[in-house]
Amino acid sequence: MRPYVFINSAMSADGKISSFLRRQVRISGSDDLLRVDRLRAESDAVMVGVGTVIADNPKLRVKSEALRAWRLERGMPENPLRIVADSRARTPPDAAVLGPGCIIAVSSSAPPERIKVLSKRCEIAVCGEDSVDLRRLMDMLYERGVRRLMVEGGGTLNWSLIEQDLVDEICVFLGPMVIGGRDAPTLVDGIGFAENFQKLELESSERIDDGLLIKWRVIRSA
Repeated sequence: MRPYVFINSAMSADGKISSFLRRQVRISGSDDLLRVDRLRAESDAVMVGVGTVIADNPKLRVKSEALRAWRLERGMPENPLRIVADSRARTPPDAAVLGPGCIIAVSSSAPPERIKVLSKRCEIAVCGEDSVDLRRLMDMLYERGVRRLMVEGGGTLNWSLIEQDLVDEICVFLGPMVIGGRDAPTLVDGIGFAENFQKLELESSERIDDGLLIKWRVIRSA
């Protein structure tokens, strides 16, 4: 058993989630940001890759006081668990994501000195030998009570999850801008499929702010 996994992201009209500088780019409007906060509040855990932590330094916490109160009323902690997939323990020791409720998933090949530093500010989960074993991580999270997992990127983590058939839904806000750049990260990077491409089924689409929110269901491979 594993959690229900959905990717949520914002990308430009040409499919980029950042510029070639790989720094945070504001793509979503105010209404979409409120939607994202609701999604976090409704999730048991939020996960990102270490590249996103280094580039954006996200907090991954629920911003709305009302939504935090809503979680407390239902016997949940104020914020969902915060998960970072970080094979080599490269998360900066002063990263905003760290603190109680944060789990850094590393591989057994991560430098012990980095793990020692990070373990002072968060929980460490060793999953895999050379890289994070995402299937093992999903099993661990399910055992911890995580039933709904929100993934907020980046493109490399998104690829790894999709390639391993671990994603159930993809939700994308398509922003009214063109970023361009052959080296700019996309929604899904990684090696990519040469054939047998991942199929999606459109669930819904709606206008939000000046962009378009699109939801797809991932069609399970045979």
